Amino acid sequence: QVQLVESGGGLVQAGGSLRLSCAASGSGFSSAFMNWYRQAPGKEREWVAAISSGGTINYANSVKGRFTIWRDNAKNTAYLQMNSLKPEDTAVYYCYGTNFGGSRYWGQGTQVTVSS
Repeated sequence: QVQLVESGGGLVQAGGSLRLSCAASGSGFSSAFMNWYRQAPGKEREWVAAISSGGTINYANSVKGRFTIWRDNAKNTAYLQMNSLKPEDTAVYYCYGTNFGGSRYWGQGTQVTVSS
C-alpha cells in the first residue's frame, strides 16, 4: 500500500512563492508517473503538472513559466515550486501518482491561498 502525503501549502501574498512536497511511502516511486492537480472552491479538479519516471515534464498553460515540477527518487518525493503566485492559484493542491505497480493513488491535499 502506498500513501502520498502533501505538505508545504499555506497563505502567501500575490507574487510570492511556495514549494509543495509529495512524499510517497511504500515502494514503486521511481517508476511512478507523478502529477499535481488542484481544485478551487466550486470548480472541478484540474491538472497542473506532471513528471514521468524518465523525467519528462508537462505543465498546464495556466502555470507554465511560473511553476516547476521535479522529483527526487532517493527521497521518494515529488515537488512543485510555485512562483509569481496569483489569487487565481488559490486551491487545494493534490498529488496523484500512477503506475505504482499498476495502482494509482491520491494524496489528501494541501491548501494554498494567495491573497491579493
